Amino acid sequence: MNNLINLLVQKTGLKKEHISNILKLLDEGSTIPFIARYRKEMTGGADDEVLREFETVYMSSKNLLNRKEDISRLIQEKGVLTEAIKKSIEDAESLHVLEDIYRPFKEKKSSRASTAIENGLTPLADTLQGAKLTKEELLLEAKSFVKKNITSIEEALKGAQDILAERYADLPRERESIRNNMQRHGILEVKKAKSFDEKGVYANFIDHSEKVAYIPSHRYLAIMRGVKEKELSAKITVDTEYIEENIKQYKIPRNAASSKEFLFDAYKDGLKRLLLPSIEREVQAELKEKADISAISVFGKNLNQLLMTPPVTKRVLLGVDPAFVSGCKLAVIDENGNYLESAVIYPTQPRNDYANSKTKVLTLTNKYNITGVAIGNGTGSRETQEFFARLNKEENASLSYTIVSEAGASVYSASKLAQDEYPKLDVTIRGAISIAQRLRDPMATLVKIDPKSLGIGQYQHDVDQKLLEKKLNDVTSDLVNRVGVDINSASASLLSHVAGIGVKIAQNILSYRDENGNFTTKAQLLKVKGLGKKAYEQAAGFIRIKNGKSVFDNSGIHPESYEIAKKLDGVDLSSVDVNEKAKALHVGIETLKDIIKELSKPGFDPREDLPAIPFKDGLTDIKMLSVGSFVSGVVRNIADFGAFVDIGLKNDGMIHISKMSAKRISHPLEVLSLNQYLPKVEVISIDNEKGKIGLSLV
Repeated sequence: MNNLINLLVQKTGLKKEHISNILKLLDEGSTIPFIARYRKEMTGGADDEVLREFETVYMSSKNLLNRKEDISRLIQEKGVLTEAIKKSIEDAESLHVLEDIYRPFKEKKSSRASTAIENGLTPLADTLQGAKLTKEELLLEAKSFVKKNITSIEEALKGAQDILAERYADLPRERESIRNNMQRHGILEVKKAKSFDEKGVYANFIDHSEKVAYIPSHRYLAIMRGVKEKELSAKITVDTEYIEENIKQYKIPRNAASSKEFLFDAYKDGLKRLLLPSIEREVQAELKEKADISAISVFGKNLNQLLMTPPVTKRVLLGVDPAFVSGCKLAVIDENGNYLESAVIYPTQPRNDYANSKTKVLTLTNKYNITGVAIGNGTGSRETQEFFARLNKEENASLSYTIVSEAGASVYSASKLAQDEYPKLDVTIRGAISIAQRLRDPMATLVKIDPKSLGIGQYQHDVDQKLLEKKLNDVTSDLVNRVGVDINSASASLLSHVAGIGVKIAQNILSYRDENGNFTTKAQLLKVKGLGKKAYEQAAGFIRIKNGKSVFDNSGIHPESYEIAKKLDGVDLSSVDVNEKAKALHVGIETLKDIIKELSKPGFDPREDLPAIPFKDGLTDIKMLSVGSFVSGVVRNIADFGAFVDIGLKNDGMIHISKMSAKRISHPLEVLSLNQYLPKVEVISIDNEKGKIGLSLV
């Protein structure tokens, strides 16, 4: 354990005592959200992001140490574990280096070298490697090996060269040297494959070449997709002449006789046939892993933004799922997200039935006092926006609207969960409800949908699916716990992300709620089937109970700190000396700060501090814009130079890559993703003649 802790100190920069505490907490079954929120004194205040990174480093470090033990044992069993090998294993800082050390001792599959060894050619290979004989002397020596399966001098010599080729390819230092060379100086060369489509999506990659060290992750994933679809081929090349010169200079004995030509040919064969292809596979795998991590990081950031979108409260909302032929589906939900009524209108082509559409919308508006409209961003979205803009202008309807990404709405509406929630409704109406509810409370609604269906990134099918799923689940879990969950209104999907509560216990909570009515205290959680003391410890702080028996139950104060909170009753929290008070109450300073923060704002939702969703009531003409104004929109397309954003006009606005971040970025995908909702972008230029709008995120 000490070796592991010391390794983690080197890799994470965290203090040894904090690492020991984190490992102890994890071993006891504590969750990352719980540790980050309620054990700050034990971790040095590490937040959930730091702890997630620590968890990743911890697992990789643990795997490295376990592999060191395995390799030491395996080499020891062969009776060849020297002190030098032992030290090289202890000093290895990566799995690649470890495997290089173990490679010469590894049982190999049948190969040209293994066949030569079976035919007794090892002594000839040793003689050749010494390079002390002349060419003629070596051929004479090879003649003595012509027996049994070896039928000629040439065959004997070739077998000896095969043995040396494999020896060279297995040398740890050579492998590391070639690996570094390929990583730093290698060129990824892309060529057309047999199935290449000259006018297809990979047309820009014809004869494309790029340094391995500099290739952006998104481009590598795009190229690899083309390889997978058999339109492209990709190979990493290095300067083999330079490597061959090094072989001559450093691998051939200085006083070698004329047989060195055979030795050089053996090493050159080992380089081209064995070593380079092997290292290329490793480097390609590393590139893929790095690209996956980068792309998955973008997914995580986009999901974070999406789930942390502020809820729209105290409004009756109209959800609109736009379409042309089948009409726009409407669904009304109340202030709490409950479904009220639905309808279908045909305001766009081919019917263009403005009159009847207007009547239906105004009837619903007057009946339920609708004050906000959520319009899906699918087919017919822009035309539907024009309908509501006209309605507001001609009928003074005051129906402010905003665009909502409908990615995943069809997935949800056809799911068993949606069928259980709305068994009597048509699948299209469920989609309109989902659009309205994701505006009402994005987090509560979107956790019902597989994150991979939310349209929040690219290459989702090309990256490591297990890593992607873990990342998205971690992001969702951390955010849900950061916000807190109202146990009396939350769905099973939302509850399942609370620390300590999985899918099964979430269902049990709903069953308990159905049988016994609303929860009035957090302590009642202990009566839920399957929810024991450990699960309660992990979950209790993240649960909220509005109008419960204790005001603390509607806060992020953990029940273990209720007695401390009670002692602060009547105290002027704004003037508390935290350090002195913490000593007096025998509580950690960070814990006390959190308790005071919660008491100052009971029931506070961190999303309230974020900019509210901007509504609009009539942006259909470019002349309505001015430089310096702010608009909302949805990312429609991403190019190398920028992103196109639907802001409700005929033409999309464009954000140049230079206007996406205060820091320099190499590609828009580092900041944005397709179908991403942008609540606030600034208009920086307008070209009325060409209908072009320049936008900025910064």
